[in-house]
Amino acid sequence: MTAQELREKYLSFFESKGHKRIPSASLIPENDPTTLFTGSGMQPMIPYLLGEPHPEGTRITDAQKCFRTVDIDEAGDNRHTTFFEMLGNWSLGDYFKKEQISWIYEFLVKGVGLDPTRLYVTVFRGNDGIGVARDEESAKLWQEQFAQSGIEANVIDMSERDGMQGGRIFYYDDTKNWWSRSGGPQSMPEGEPGGPDSEMFWDFGEELGMHEASELRDQPCHVNCDCGRFLEIGNNVFMQYKKIDGRFEPLPENNVDFGGGLERIAAASINDPDVFRIDVFSKALKQLENLSGKTYGDRQEETYAFRVILDHLRAATFLIADGVLPSNKDQGYFTRRLIRRAVRFGTKLGIDGAFAEKIGTVFVEVYRDSYPELTTNQERIYSELMGEETKFRTTLAKGEREVEKIFGKKEKLSGEDAFLLYASFGFPLELTEEIAAEHGQNVDREIFEAEFKKHQDLSRTGAEQKFAGGLADHSEESKRLHTATHLLHQALRKVLGDHVAQKGSNITVERLRFDFSHDKKMTDEEKASVVEIVNDVIKKDLPVHFEVLSLAEAKARGAIGLFEDKYVQLGGKVKVYFVGDFSKEVCGGPHVDHTGELGSFKILKEEASSAGVRRIKAVLG
Repeated sequence: MTAQELREKYLSFFESKGHKRIPSASLIPENDPTTLFTGSGMQPMIPYLLGEPHPEGTRITDAQKCFRTVDIDEAGDNRHTTFFEMLGNWSLGDYFKKEQISWIYEFLVKGVGLDPTRLYVTVFRGNDGIGVARDEESAKLWQEQFAQSGIEANVIDMSERDGMQGGRIFYYDDTKNWWSRSGGPQSMPEGEPGGPDSEMFWDFGEELGMHEASELRDQPCHVNCDCGRFLEIGNNVFMQYKKIDGRFEPLPENNVDFGGGLERIAAASINDPDVFRIDVFSKALKQLENLSGKTYGDRQEETYAFRVILDHLRAATFLIADGVLPSNKDQGYFTRRLIRRAVRFGTKLGIDGAFAEKIGTVFVEVYRDSYPELTTNQERIYSELMGEETKFRTTLAKGEREVEKIFGKKEKLSGEDAFLLYASFGFPLELTEEIAAEHGQNVDREIFEAEFKKHQDLSRTGAEQKFAGGLADHSEESKRLHTATHLLHQALRKVLGDHVAQKGSNITVERLRFDFSHDKKMTDEEKASVVEIVNDVIKKDLPVHFEVLSLAEAKARGAIGLFEDKYVQLGGKVKVYFVGDFSKEVCGGPHVDHTGELGSFKILKEEASSAGVRRIKAVLG
């Protein structure tokens, strides 16, 4: 079964159970300034898990594009990828544990054809400190499912010191079997939803000797062991709680949030612990073998390089398609880092000349039927991959010259020198170390990492200030600023013309940022007109309300919006927010009830964002 077939089989299966299929959200979160990227299937669903009605009802299924920056340094092993697809099904106050556990077992065993004797499960042990009991219900439901396959599933209260203990279902604590966007219950911020979960693992087999060959060989193996024998393939989250004043209060409804890694389920289906052996990578891998003259799997160091390139260029392809172009800040920094790291490992494989665009072309071909945005933006993808690789190859050459200059001035290259090369030229530490080794020296990694940590701490502080307290917390200030973007959008169209369309937004408690299509700088008169229009609407204290409409009806009534394409694919309904008779816009919310709550509107700055796109930063008084 190919990944394409697996994705379609999953979505069709849950459609047969009454779920509505929706398309993937963008890798750039919509109105969620708490994170740079969509890193889970849950993230776009937060408003609905908190109780807001979904336009498509209470049963939803999707395949969500995800990108996690924390996995960049993990990429290179046989199972971590920065970009991945999360298969999801959702119950928004509808069915709960019984249906979810029976359906997902049915899908994996009958739909995918996985051998149930190789499936293992973990459930929540309970935590008296937060008032959430042991999930005995889920353990019993899993026992019933395994019994249907003739398997006696023993339930073990897990102690990792004791290993498998003949068990198939294991109780773990909330460091393992609790899920929210931010981890366990103690790390959840106020207002965040979360709950106990039940995870599923595939066993590649003790006979492969993976545990004995790992650094963990002296410790007992268990399903959450990092030796590679077991691979988590899915997670049933029973989203029941919201953190309020440090307590875990029940949500208005019991929700189900299932997330299954498409790539990992595909690896289980072919019983290969190397996810880079699944079909979505095969054409790109063959291309790299042809370009390098090397064979994947022959040598460990080269295999690592193959995996980094495959992962990073696939991720960069999808990021660019969603508008994340290489740059030195925010999301673009990660696109740049992915491409440059891939190029660096391309040189280690001995690839001569540019190759990133060629690999990007392969990934566009592999995924274009499932993600049409790749086709729509393919020229931009190819151009950015080629341009960034070309610039970085120049950087590599400059960096090498700078290293030689350092050795011309002093005998030893210090950790501070290595970090300066990294920070100033983007010169990878690994390459600095290789050149130092040619001079019979080592680079002091501890000093480099200390300098790097200082840099990270400064960057993180800046990011926290930039993204603190945004729309995701549904604070009143966020609602006011979010509503103001609707007024700004419509006012820009009135002043500049109907070509104006939203290209992105970011809201913090201090200000709104709004990107829009326009090919030249606004005049002072145009800005003044926009401010006057917005403030006039505020003074009129117009009512704000929403209606759930079909796409055709929304368009017929003159609604505008950034996110219409996914509903064209869906053929479903959209939420349209009306601000009196001034504006009608497709949006997920939330908003204030009357424009009079906004106070006064002021533009702080109008500037270029990218080619053909302008950016306004504004505040409310």
